[in-house]
Amino acid sequence: MPDILNTQSMNYISSTSFTDTKSHYEILDGLRGVAAVIVVMFHIFETFTGGDHSKQIINHGYMAVDFFFVLSGFVIGYAYDDRWNKMSLKGFFKRRIIRLHPMIIAGMIIGAIFFYFQEGAAFPIISQTPVWKMILVMLIGFTLIPVPTSMDIRGWAEMHPLNGPAWSLFFEYIANILYALFIRKFSNKLLSILVFIAGCALIHLAVTSPNGDIIGGWSIDQIQLRIGFTRLLYPFFAGLLLSRICKPGRINHAFFWCSLILIIILSIPRVGGNQLWMNGLYDSLCIIFIFPFIVYLGASGKVKGKYSSKICKFLGEISYPIYIIHYPFIYMFTSWVTNNNVTSFTKAFPVALLVLLSSILLSYLCVRLYDVPLRKWLVNRFMKSPAN
Repeated sequence: MPDILNTQSMNYISSTSFTDTKSHYEILDGLRGVAAVIVVMFHIFETFTGGDHSKQIINHGYMAVDFFFVLSGFVIGYAYDDRWNKMSLKGFFKRRIIRLHPMIIAGMIIGAIFFYFQEGAAFPIISQTPVWKMILVMLIGFTLIPVPTSMDIRGWAEMHPLNGPAWSLFFEYIANILYALFIRKFSNKLLSILVFIAGCALIHLAVTSPNGDIIGGWSIDQIQLRIGFTRLLYPFFAGLLLSRICKPGRINHAFFWCSLILIIILSIPRVGGNQLWMNGLYDSLCIIFIFPFIVYLGASGKVKGKYSSKICKFLGEISYPIYIIHYPFIYMFTSWVTNNNVTSFTKAFPVALLVLLSSILLSYLCVRLYDVPLRKWLVNRFMKSPAN
C-alpha cells in the first residue's frame, strides 16, 4: 500500500549525510501501523464477500492505501524539500531505494516460497505454472517492473502476481521520481493548482466508478492504470503541499483521536445503497479532506508516556513490512477457504486470527533480522559522500 516509509528509519538514513535537527513524528509512524493492520483485516474479510463490495465488514479498508500516499507525500516534503542544495538526484534515489527496496525483494521471495501452497479452486492455473516461470516472475518482481497479463501466473491479472500489494509501491516510486525531477521545483501556488486538478480527477473517478468506489490500480491495462495514477496524484502531492504550508499546533491525545477517526472512516458501512455515486463521493471527500486533516492532527501531537511511545514505535516498525509481506498469507487463506468450502467468517475465525498474527510476527522478524541490518549496511556502503 504507498511510504509506507517509517520516519524513524528515514531519520537514521538522513543523519548519515546531514545534520538532522528535525523533530520526529512518532504519531504518524503509529498511524501508519494502524492503517496497515486494518489493510490485513480488510483482506481477510474480503475473502467472504464473493466480489460484492457491500458485504465487506471493514468496508472502506481499501482507502488505507490512499492514506499511505498522503502520509508519504507529507514525510517526503518534510524530509527533503529543504535539502536539495546539498543533496543530488542520485543521492535522493539511493535513499529511497535503500528505504523501500529490501522489503520489496523480501515480499517477492515470501510470495514465491508460499506460491505452490496456494493451489486449488481459487487459483487453478498455479498447478499449470512451471517453476522456471514462477522464478522469472519473482526476479522481475525484484525490480518492481510490472509483468504483462501474458505472464500472469495466478489468474487475478495482477502486475505482481506473487505479491499483489506491490502495485502501490510501483506507484510510490513513480511519485518519488516525479517529485525529484519536477514537482519539488514547483512553487506552492503551482503545486496547489496541480493538487486541485488531481482532486477533481479523483472525484470524477470515484463518482463515475461502476462499483461506486476507488478500488483498483493493480493491473496493467488502461482502466486500472488510470485508477492507480488518480489514486496516487492527489493524496501524495496533497501531502507534499500540506508539509509546506501547515504549521502543526498542539493537540492533546492526538494519537488516540487520529486512530479513532481513521478506524471509523475505514470501517464505516457502504454509503448510499444502490446510489453508487454516493459511496464514491464519500471515498473522494475522505481522501481530499479528512486524510490530510488526520495527518495534520498527528503532526500536531506528541506521544506522552512510555507505553504510548512503545506502541507507536512498534506499529511504525511493522507498518511497511506487514503491508508488503502479508498478502501471500491472504492467498493461502483464500485457497483454504475455497478448497474447504468455508462459507462464514465464524468458522474461519481461528485460521483468520492465525493469518493476522503470523503477518505481524513475520513483519517484526523481517524488521529486526533483515530490513534494518541490511539498510544500515547499504547506508554505510553507499551513502558516505555528503552529496548522497
